[in-house]
Amino acid sequence: MARLRDATATSAGGIVIAREAGVPRFVAGRRHRESSVTWTLPKGTPEANETTEQTALREVSEETGLAVRITAPFDSIHYTFIQHGTRIHKTVHYFLMESIGGDLSAHDHEFDEVRWIPFADAPGILTFETERALVARAADRLDGTADSGASGTSASDPAGLDRR
Repeated sequence: MARLRDATATSAGGIVIAREAGVPRFVAGRRHRESSVTWTLPKGTPEANETTEQTALREVSEETGLAVRITAPFDSIHYTFIQHGTRIHKTVHYFLMESIGGDLSAHDHEFDEVRWIPFADAPGILTFETERALVARAADRLDGTADSGASGTSASDPAGLDRR
């Protein structure tokens, strides 16, 4: 059996938060990939000379149709997946964000559907455990039960099942 090559990749994204009737919600998108459907947070790859913050703002705006602003830096997640004979070790840097305009109907082709999800529904909707844990930490932060600073914690997927 051929040995896998190793590579690293970095992305940036956001947890866009709003309250409706006092209920905190975040934005997630649904996409079809290969033979599966996934619900994930918006994120993407940096363009040349972009900062992590610029990447997060651009990608979240493109993928959701919303104009957003960063309210605070947040955690990063780490996972590994295999693509085309390469084992990719990926880090995704997240920011807490709020919408300052736009409309979910203006999302780009990366998602089939984008919608506001109550934080309480995240465990049953988000596909990947790393993102479920991230959203749970964000919910704790909103509730004031977590440390007020970004924890810098990460989650991993040693089985390589977290393919985004």
